[in-house]
Amino acid sequence: MTALLSLNDIQGNIVKGYGRFGFPFARYIFYSVRDAAAGRNFVSSLIPLITTSVPWKTKESGGVVKPEAAINIAFTYQGLKNLGLPRESLQSFPDDFAMGMRGRRDILGDDGKSAPENWDPIWNKNTEQVAIFVGINGQTKNAIENAYALIQKKLYEAGEGVLQLAGHTGDGGVNNLPYQDASAVFENGTPTAKEHFGYTDGIGEPFFKGTGENPAYAMGSGKPTGHAPNTPFGWEALEPGEFILGHRDEARELPLAPSPHLLGHNGTFMVYRKLHQNVGSFKKYIQEEAKKHEDKDEEVIAAKFAGRWRSGAPLASFPTKAAADAFMTEVDDAKQKLRKARGTVEEVMAEARYITLLSKLVGFDYTDDLEGGRCPVGAHIRRANPRSALEFGVKGAFNTPGALSNRRRILRRGLPYGNAADKTDTGNHGIIFMVLAASISRQFEFVQQQWINYGNDFKLANEKDPIIGNHHVDKSGKGNGRMIFPARPKTGRSPHFCRHMPRFVETRGGEYFFIPSMTALQMIADGTVDPT
Repeated sequence: MTALLSLNDIQGNIVKGYGRFGFPFARYIFYSVRDAAAGRNFVSSLIPLITTSVPWKTKESGGVVKPEAAINIAFTYQGLKNLGLPRESLQSFPDDFAMGMRGRRDILGDDGKSAPENWDPIWNKNTEQVAIFVGINGQTKNAIENAYALIQKKLYEAGEGVLQLAGHTGDGGVNNLPYQDASAVFENGTPTAKEHFGYTDGIGEPFFKGTGENPAYAMGSGKPTGHAPNTPFGWEALEPGEFILGHRDEARELPLAPSPHLLGHNGTFMVYRKLHQNVGSFKKYIQEEAKKHEDKDEEVIAAKFAGRWRSGAPLASFPTKAAADAFMTEVDDAKQKLRKARGTVEEVMAEARYITLLSKLVGFDYTDDLEGGRCPVGAHIRRANPRSALEFGVKGAFNTPGALSNRRRILRRGLPYGNAADKTDTGNHGIIFMVLAASISRQFEFVQQQWINYGNDFKLANEKDPIIGNHHVDKSGKGNGRMIFPARPKTGRSPHFCRHMPRFVETRGGEYFFIPSMTALQMIADGTVDPT
């Protein structure tokens, strides 16, 4: 039996994806630190407000009461320096974190309209450097405002030594907002899991050991084992050290962490990126490409780009929209019945049915589709998590199926921002994309550079991710992005070639942060970090 992590020492946004727990609203606030003592006092005043990963109380089990708003905190390298961390501790952090997102722009492909000079003012025009991130996730807008008011009171008490930074771009070209708001996309007054291109997002979040969750949920979200002994369903949870410092990772080692040990233990790194979505260009390109495709269906083009139908059903398992829609109806029905069965004698059966369906939603691989006839090799989800596809059908290539992917997994957080109802490029809409990982370079940067903005690992030369790749655009507006939909063998269908894709997603700012444990947070606030 796997030992539980110290969930009371781990900040809540690491283990919990708040959006899936009924928190459809968020606000992200950034501060500079002018005076170390004032900064530490501000941090100290926020500690009682911080949400941990301790489970929330339910009818069936103990835990803490679920808050109306969850609050978490993180720091940039400059922030830790300004708060007075010793030089030896600062120098023990990885280079990627110390350099920051701007310093790693070439690796990330942040060029053209994604270049730092085009980012929101907070990221490129402030004389004050971002030091502290505070995130609020709320069940309601009122919960966000109440939590924000409380934090503002703490800021006022800290005095002039801590400054809240403005410079976020909003609607109508306003570019001096004091915070970044985000929200789930609502339909008919109900929050959805969709983003502005219309895809259901956040499927297949990595499942790792020590959280106390049902191990059956590792199917598709953990790592494939090839039906090894004592791994039911052929899947098991990932090692927690892939996401949380101080714990064993998939290499059976401890990930690189800062010193002293308690500074890094139970913490992690966070990548914060504001990504603008060119909804108009995406919609237009899909429409035009559908006219050239033999199915003449925009939904087919959109599904081939993503690797999933917009409903979330994977192409690898459901090659037709009709089959995908029927399956997702079944999934939704099972989810509703499980929700109603919680705490009753029917719960076990309801959960078993839901997990069985969930395994089809996330527990697939590309073993039977190596050529990409159903799900193109260059599709977004196949690039972001190739599963065992990079073995290219070679049996026994690795002792562990998916070994090449297991060390590149990332926890995704964040929410959409803005409203894309106008279906244009010029509006204020996109995704606040946050990644949590034990290693920024090995996990996030590798995926971004090698799998998203390059295609050699997939035998696709320099072909990029169709949706979020940094396609270059000439002065006439014509992009150089391309993608192949391979033909399915023995179907008589022809391959389809997409050309001249423009850039559909543009970076509008961001930074690298360190999320400390509650223990480390207290050490930072007290000024007692001692690397000796």
